[in-house]
Amino acid sequence: MAIIQSCSLILISVLWLCTVCVESQYMVYNTSAVIVPGKINVHLVAHTHDDVGWLKTVDQYYVGANNSIQGACVQNVLDSIVPALLADKNRKFIYVEQAFFQRWWRDQSEEVQNIVKQLINSGQLELINGGMCMHDEATPHYIDMIDQTTLGHKFIKEEFNVTPRIGWQIDPFGHSAVQAYLLGAEVGFDSLFFARIDYQDRAKRKNEKTLEVVWRASKSLGSSAQIFAGAFPENYEPPSNFYYEVNDDSPIVQDDMNLFDYNVPERVNEFVSAAISQANITCTNHIMWTMGTDFKYQYAHTWFRQMDKFIHYVNQDGRVNALYSTPSIYTDAKYAANESWPLKTEDYFPYADSVNAYWTGYFTSRPALKGYVRTMSAYYLAARQLEFFKGRSKAGPNTDYLADALALAQHHDAVSGTSKQHVAYDYAKRLSIGYVKAEEVVATSLACLAESTSKTGCGNQVAKFQQCPLLNISYCPASEVDLSIGKNLVVVVYNSLGWKREAVIRIPVIRGNVTVKDSGGKQIESQILPLLNASISLRNYYSKAYLGKSSSVTPKYWLAFTVSVPPLGFNTYIISSDKQAAFSSKNTVYKSDVGQNDKIQVGSGNLKLLYSANEGKLIQYINGGSSVNKLVKQSYSFYPGNDGSSVDSQSSGAYIFRPNGSYPIKSEGQVSFTVLRGPLLDEVHQRINSWIYQVTRVYKGKKHAEVEFTVGPIPIDDGIGKEVATQITSNVENNKIFYTDSSGRDFIERIRDYRKDWNLEVNQPVAGNYYPVNLGMYMKDNSTELSVLVDRSVGGSSIVDGQLELMLHRRLLHDDGRGVDEALNETVCVLNKCTGLTILGKYYLRVDPLGEGANWRRTFGQEIYSPFLLAFAEQDGDTWENSHVGTFSGMDPSYVLPDNVAMITLQELDNGKVLLRLAHLFEIGEDKDLSAMSSVELKKVFPNKKINKITEVSLSANQERSEMEKKRLVWKVEGSSGEESKVVRGGPVDLTTLVVELAPMEIRTFVIDFDL
Repeated sequence: MAIIQSCSLILISVLWLCTVCVESQYMVYNTSAVIVPGKINVHLVAHTHDDVGWLKTVDQYYVGANNSIQGACVQNVLDSIVPALLADKNRKFIYVEQAFFQRWWRDQSEEVQNIVKQLINSGQLELINGGMCMHDEATPHYIDMIDQTTLGHKFIKEEFNVTPRIGWQIDPFGHSAVQAYLLGAEVGFDSLFFARIDYQDRAKRKNEKTLEVVWRASKSLGSSAQIFAGAFPENYEPPSNFYYEVNDDSPIVQDDMNLFDYNVPERVNEFVSAAISQANITCTNHIMWTMGTDFKYQYAHTWFRQMDKFIHYVNQDGRVNALYSTPSIYTDAKYAANESWPLKTEDYFPYADSVNAYWTGYFTSRPALKGYVRTMSAYYLAARQLEFFKGRSKAGPNTDYLADALALAQHHDAVSGTSKQHVAYDYAKRLSIGYVKAEEVVATSLACLAESTSKTGCGNQVAKFQQCPLLNISYCPASEVDLSIGKNLVVVVYNSLGWKREAVIRIPVIRGNVTVKDSGGKQIESQILPLLNASISLRNYYSKAYLGKSSSVTPKYWLAFTVSVPPLGFNTYIISSDKQAAFSSKNTVYKSDVGQNDKIQVGSGNLKLLYSANEGKLIQYINGGSSVNKLVKQSYSFYPGNDGSSVDSQSSGAYIFRPNGSYPIKSEGQVSFTVLRGPLLDEVHQRINSWIYQVTRVYKGKKHAEVEFTVGPIPIDDGIGKEVATQITSNVENNKIFYTDSSGRDFIERIRDYRKDWNLEVNQPVAGNYYPVNLGMYMKDNSTELSVLVDRSVGGSSIVDGQLELMLHRRLLHDDGRGVDEALNETVCVLNKCTGLTILGKYYLRVDPLGEGANWRRTFGQEIYSPFLLAFAEQDGDTWENSHVGTFSGMDPSYVLPDNVAMITLQELDNGKVLLRLAHLFEIGEDKDLSAMSSVELKKVFPNKKINKITEVSLSANQERSEMEKKRLVWKVEGSSGEESKVVRGGPVDLTTLVVELAPMEIRTFVIDFDL
C-alpha cells in the first residue's frame, strides 16, 4: 500500500514537471465563418431574455437587487456585452427589452455610447423587436401593443437611426393573429420568431418540417400583411449541454492538450449530432441555435469563449458550418433559399406544454390589474388628445410617465397576471404615479379649453378640475359636495371618440333634490337611484385600503342623466340644488315563491328582459326594434382548482387552468332581488350568494344589457381554490362554433375540441377550449347572433352548445410549477386584517338578427374601451356659463368620423409634429354596409390648423411607409401560383384634398407638420 502511494507521488510529480516545462501559447480562434452553401449552417444567436418584471420588479432586475429571489442583474449583462464584442469583431449579440436598454444607456458616458453606436452600425449588436418590453399576446389590447412598440422604436430611431427588422416574441404563452400581421408585418418586420406553441402542434410540425411558415393572419389584409414566422424546436434556450453562464454545468470545450480532460473531439461530435438532429426537422440547410436564456451573459466572456471554440473546431471538422449570426442574417439566408413555405392562418392559442397543462388561466389571472391597465390605456389615449389641443409642455406636466408605465404593463408577466405579488404591486404603483401626472395634464387642458379666452392661448386658468379615479367603487369626493349652500357642481364630460355620443352617466351625490342643466341652460332629464348597502360596503372598505383613510361623507344616491357630447370634445353640465328632487327610481323588492309563475319585465324601451318571479333569474331577452325574442339565462359556477395530487402533479395556478370538476353557484335561501325603475334606466339588483352581487342595467335608448358583477372575497376556508365563471345560456344552435377576438381586433372562429392545424387529442375538455377575450365573443345560428363584450381581458369559451362562458375571477392555493413559485391568492389588507380580493367589473349582452351583430360589437366596443372622461369643478352662483366655453369639439362642428373608423392615436411629439393613427374597425365581409372602404377628411378633423406636410409611416412610426414596402420580403407559399388576389388598401393621400382612405381592418399612421 505504501509502495503504491510512493509510485503515485512520483508519477504526479513527473506530470507536473512536464506541464510547467511546456511553453504557453496564445490561441487565436478563427471565428470569421460565414454561410457555406451545401452545408448545414448553424446560426449561433447570442441573446439574453430579460423580463421587465416577474419574480423581481423591473428596477430590481436592472440593478441586481433582491437577489435572494433570483440572481439577476441586467446592468451586468449590458456592461459585460460591450467589451466581449470589442474583443472580437466577428462576435454578435442581440438585445430586445428597451425598458432595460434605455435605463442602461442613460447611465453611460459619451465614450461608451459612441462605442455602442459603432457596434450597432457594424451589426455586432442588433436591437430587435424593439418595444419597451416583450409584450404578452393574449391579454393586452392592440392599441397598447402598438403604443409600447412605438415608444421603443422611437428611441432606437432617434439614437441610432435604426429600424428593427425582426419580431422576437420568444416567451409569451401562445401567439396572436394581431401580433403576426399588425405588430409584425405592419411595423416592417421581415420575420417573427417565438417558442411557445402547443406540444401537440409542435410534435406534428417537427415531424413534417413545418415549424417555419408564412403566417397570413388577417383575412382582410391577406398576403399584403403576411410574415415569415418560425417556432423553435423546443424553447428559446440552447440545445441541451450547451449552457455557459458562470456556474452552468454544461461541459466546456477543454482544448489545452497539456491539461487533463481534453475533450475537443467529444464536444465537436456532440455539436454536430445536435445540429444534424435539428436540421432533420428544419426546412433548408439553415438552423438557429438560441444561445442564451433568462438573464444570461452577466459575464459574457464565459459564453463567447466557448462559442469561439465551437466555431473554430466545428469548422475545422467540416461536417457542419457554425457561425456567429443574428435573426436578421438567418432570415436573409432563409429568403435566399427561394423555398416555398407552408401557409399558417389565424393564431397559436391556446397553448399547452403537456397533457394537463393548458396555459389558459392567465387569460383571467389578476383581473383587478387587468382592469386597471385597460382603464389607464383609455385615459392615456384621451390625455394625449387633450395635451395636443392645449399644446405639449416639455418642462411641465405631460403624459410621458404614464406612457412608460403602460408600456411596462404590457409585458408578458405583467398584464398577464403571472408575476409575483410584490411585482404586480409595482406595476400598479407605476400606473398610479403616471395617472397622477397625466391627471394634471387633463385638468389644465380642460381648464384651458373651457376658458373663454382660450382662443388666444392659455393663461392662468381659474377652473380647478378634479377627477375621480375610484368612481367604479362609488367614491368621488368631487361630486359628493353639499349643493344646498348655493354652490353648483360643474361636470365636464369629454369624449375621446370621433363620433358624437349620447349615453347615461352616473355620479354619486349626497342629496336627491338636484337638477341638471346643459351648457345652454336647458334642463336635462335625470334619475336618482339609491346607493345600496352592497355598494357602500365596497366603497368604504376599498377607499380605506387605497387611500389609508375613511371617507368623511357617504353619498346616498347615484345621480343618472343623459349626456350628449361632440366628437373629440366636451360638453358641460351644471348640477344645482332644487326644491324638487330629480325623478326617484321606483324600488320594488321581489322574493321567490315556488307557487308563483309570474314574469317580471325590466326595461322601458325596445329592449326588455324578463325574469322569473319563481326563481329570480333572467329567462328571456326581447328586442322589439329588431323582433328578437330569445330564451336567455344567466348563471354562475366555479371550478375547484386542481391541487396536483391526482394523476400527476400539475395544479391550477397563475398560468395553468386545470379544473377539478365544476359546481353551479346557487343562491342561498329564499331568492330576493330588487328592481329599480325610472325614465332613463332600470336596474335589477341580485344577491347571488354572500360573495357575489350583481346589477343588471337596461337603458331606455339602448339595445343591450349591462351586467355589473362584484365577485369576492372568494372563500377558501375549505382549503380549495376556486375559479369563478358566469354562463349566458340560450337556445342559439351554434354547433360547437363560437368566435373570440384577437387582441381586440379580428374575430377568429373557434370550434370546441378541434384544432385546424392538427388532430387534437382532447385531454382537458374545459381548459383546452378556453381562449383569450379582449373585446368580446359571440355565437350564432341560422337566425340569431348572441354577443358578449367585456371591459378587460378575460378567458372565455363555449363549453356546451347554446352557451357562452366568461371566467371572472381566480383565487388559488397552489403554485402551478411554471417559475413564479407563488399561489395566485390576492388579498387586500386594512388595519392588518387581510381578505381576499374583490373584483368589480362589467360585461355587456346583446342578441341580434343574423348578420347585424358586428355593428354593435365594433362601435359599442370602442365606447367600452374609451369611456367618457369626467372632470368636476365647483362654482358659486350662475357665473360659469358667462366665463367659460360650455362645449368644445376639436373637429369641424359639422363633421364626425365614419361609423367604421376610430382615431386610436392623436399625439403631439417632442419635435412639435403630430402622430395620427386611424383604424378601420371592420373585417372584410363582417357587415353588409360597414365592411367597405371608408374615408376621413383631415381638413375637417383639424379645422383650425393648416397641414403643411403629411407623411405616411409604418405602424410604429419609425420609417416612411413607402420605404418599408420597398424593403418588404415577398415570401413564396406552398400551393400558391404566386398570383395572389390583390388586397385593396387605401390610396395615397392627396395633399390638396387631404382625404385618407381606409380599407377593412387597415390601420394607417401619419406624421403631420402643421403651419405654426
